[in-house]
Amino acid sequence: MDLVIRIINTLPEKSTLRKLVKTRRADLQPEIRAEFNRKIRTRLLEFLKSYSTVLVYVSKEPEADTTHLIQELINRGTGVVVPIIQRADCSLRLSFIKDPSLLIPGTFNVPEPLGNEIPADPKDIGVVLIPLVGFDKYGNRLGYGAGYYDRFLKQNPHLVKIGIAYSCQQLDSIPSENFDVKMDYIITENKLIQC
Repeated sequence: MDLVIRIINTLPEKSTLRKLVKTRRADLQPEIRAEFNRKIRTRLLEFLKSYSTVLVYVSKEPEADTTHLIQELINRGTGVVVPIIQRADCSLRLSFIKDPSLLIPGTFNVPEPLGNEIPADPKDIGVVLIPLVGFDKYGNRLGYGAGYYDRFLKQNPHLVKIGIAYSCQQLDSIPSENFDVKMDYIITENKLIQC
């Protein structure tokens, strides 16, 4: 037990790790990021074939892009649900999206269907795509630090959890706390990791 405590205490703090992987992600050239996004989208479209309804984060720069994915899922008849961030209680409200052009910058400048909401029930969703700031091969994720997704995922354990990121955001190890929810899969431009 002493050894475990010493190892955990030697790991860098999450905020330090966030800065490191955010810098790596920001250093990607736009044309490289576009190619990585295309590869990620191709992997996701294949993986999501068997799901009728998908909860997808709406990306903002410099996250792994989901805008084209959302449109392609809508085009093939998949129900697409997006989160709306509720700062007051640090939760996520869900809405179907039929037309991505209706998304407008909301909380934290994240595109949301404000004023055009079509309420969605988490019970009707099979899989959720989650933005990652950083990740490790064990399914641990670094988010932005507010815990919105962790709270939502604890309340909805039936969801298959897929983290989306570029491979440069992978770390050897991320400190995990009891409120952190691990991913089932992570998809990058290089591979699908089953955690």
